[in-house]
Amino acid sequence: MDWLTDPEIWIALATLTSLEIVLGIDNIVFISILAGKLPAHQQARARTLGLALALIGRLVLLFSLAWIMRLTTPLFEVFSYEISGRDLILIGGGLFLLAKSTHEIHNKLEGEENGQEAGQGVTFAGVLTQILLLDLVFSLDSVITAVGMVEQVPVMVAAIVIAIIIMMLSARAVSAFIHRHPTVKMLALSFLLLVGVALIAEGLDLHIPRGYIYFAMAFSVFVEMLNLKVRQRKARAAARPVELRKMPVLEEKP
Repeated sequence: MDWLTDPEIWIALATLTSLEIVLGIDNIVFISILAGKLPAHQQARARTLGLALALIGRLVLLFSLAWIMRLTTPLFEVFSYEISGRDLILIGGGLFLLAKSTHEIHNKLEGEENGQEAGQGVTFAGVLTQILLLDLVFSLDSVITAVGMVEQVPVMVAAIVIAIIIMMLSARAVSAFIHRHPTVKMLALSFLLLVGVALIAEGLDLHIPRGYIYFAMAFSVFVEMLNLKVRQRKARAAARPVELRKMPVLEEKP
């Protein structure tokens, strides 16, 4: 238990926890969008179960380090690219994310399933299955990052648990904000398209620095927040009574 008094361990824990939260942002967005298609009384349970599955998946992968290391062994070669089990998971997850995001964007632009009510034909089990599939990809990426940064397994476990708890506490607010602002939801879907492309590129050994991706996301969010402020100000101005806006200013008599 000497590692508990080692400041370097606590710095590593804080750094890894922060990184796990950042890596989990796209997971929260995906879960929030999928859960939002369910009836209102099932959405919170879907978000909680989705993040709980993410926690279980990450811990299972963490305690299966030998299996993870074997995933990096090349299985076959395509056009001079060596493809491993990890590459197949990343490419499959990226393609699924591209297909799902494109489908959601199409629905938002053309109307929710051609005018059908939201939630119609969507089942709780179906949403949970989709969350579980993407959790596998996000968890694999998260665990590989943790293994590369820290050697102590207890520190990895603590960082993952803390990050998931924080995501659980913030998932409801993030989900409500996304669904309250349609433009933010479209922006979130665009982020998922970007993440899907990054996963496919990673599976093909074309590494895109995550810093570039998250900077682009942060800049886009900053611009959208400015747009939201402008729209809110215009909405408040339009809500004022016409009489108040047209009332003449009375000049004081000398």
